[in-house]
Amino acid sequence: MIAIIDYQMGNLRSVQKGFERVGHAAAITSDPEILSKASHIVLPGVGAFADAIAELKRRDLVGPIGDAVSSGKPFLGICLGLQLLFERSFEDGEHEGLGILSGEVRKFDIPREYKVPHMGWNQVHFRKKAPIFAGINDEAYFYFVHSYFVVPKDPGVLDGEASYPNPFCATIWRENLFATQFHPEKSQSEGLRVLRNFAELA
Repeated sequence: MIAIIDYQMGNLRSVQKGFERVGHAAAITSDPEILSKASHIVLPGVGAFADAIAELKRRDLVGPIGDAVSSGKPFLGICLGLQLLFERSFEDGEHEGLGILSGEVRKFDIPREYKVPHMGWNQVHFRKKAPIFAGINDEAYFYFVHSYFVVPKDPGVLDGEASYPNPFCATIWRENLFATQFHPEKSQSEGLRVLRNFAELA
């Protein structure tokens, strides 16, 4: 079973519908027991970093998320769900993240002609190409909506980059841990392929 972590931050139903469209049932839940029994875990997210961390703590989900990653089961972070995996964010102050990956979350510091948030379709160049991108061409387009991006300390976890206008981390991959800054559930056929590939990981 695929479990989508419910912490009241984001488009949970859209992610669930994305999995359903590729033939895989997914449950929206904040129950640690259900999360422990799930075969695949998804941490989605839209909104402010500080609010998200506070809500994860309030629901006692920080431990279960760490347990899920360390268990070896496939884990997918989406957008804010990617950023939360890192040590800290500088969104509206400085806030501690989950600390599963080393690094930080920074705001775009770019020329005025580029609007923030970065919103719309952008190409992703794959450095390593994680298994969730099987069958997807390099430089494929995905849909982004974000004002902040992650800067990993370990360059080895950086799986794919996009540019706005400078290169930034668009996807990460470390063993069973995958995450995307873009929204696969909003990225049409290529995004649905990502969800299918993730759901079919052993």
